[in-house]
Amino acid sequence: MEKTTMNQLAVIGNIETARMLSADLKNLILYGVIPLMCLIFVVVVGFKTRAAGPTILSVILAAMVWWGAANMDLLSDKTGEDVTQYDNGVRPADTGQAP
Repeated sequence: MEKTTMNQLAVIGNIETARMLSADLKNLILYGVIPLMCLIFVVVVGFKTRAAGPTILSVILAAMVWWGAANMDLLSDKTGEDVTQYDNGVRPADTGQAP
């Protein structure tokens, strides 16, 4: 009986360790890799085009990607609300579209 309890504690410890590692990996990707990739994207576009327009657009697009990644919880909640609303057959205010 005691061996089973020790195994259960070991499994629980491993699960907690994996949970903490996944949280650290998420933070590394969110605050390290994504901003670095956005910066590389802007620099590459700037050097390849040597024009202000595409470079400014790349900055805007990179900011949108970074914002979307940082606010994934907000976006998933909004998407969930939209899906729930659609599943219940309730449409938003009159959009002028046929049902």
